[in-house]
Amino acid sequence: MESPRTPESLSPGSATESRMENLLGLLRIRVKRGVNLAVRDVRSSDPYVVVKMGKQKLKTRVIRKDVNPEWNEDLTLSVEDPNLPIKLTVYDHDTFSMDDKMGDAEIDIKPFVEVLRMKLDNLPSGTILTRIQPSRSNCLAEESRVVWNDGKVMQDLCLRLRNVECGEVEIQLGWIELPGSRDM
Repeated sequence: MESPRTPESLSPGSATESRMENLLGLLRIRVKRGVNLAVRDVRSSDPYVVVKMGKQKLKTRVIRKDVNPEWNEDLTLSVEDPNLPIKLTVYDHDTFSMDDKMGDAEIDIKPFVEVLRMKLDNLPSGTILTRIQPSRSNCLAEESRVVWNDGKVMQDLCLRLRNVECGEVEIQLGWIELPGSRDM
């Protein structure tokens, strides 16, 4: 049975309306693949990826017996605060025990969001808008470029997993504008 709606739940200033007002847009994270992930079962692993930002938590499907899995799966987060890091964790799915952690990484989306604020138009596809170098303060395995591609801002990242003996995860960031979303 559906719960009755009270006037408070429909009034301006409700939590849902407040969240929508603060929403900058949607961040599409394409989890492409894992490279040389750690072995957590006898000879292989059954990896999946969990992505968290604030209270949001999304995960990919499990790829059976593969330390070089190809997910090519899109996960979408709503972004209110670009200062919040995105936490990516790889796990090995186990049937009869707790899933084993296979490493983690953190993604700083501030450089990506800063480029979005430039209000770009009519650039040639493939234009590099900014470059982010690997450093001790990020999980990049190689230089990452924010690129203008067919009228959209995209960023490919190769993330070196922390707290594990080996492994990288390749992802791509893309932005989904929402009609009426707060201007950046």
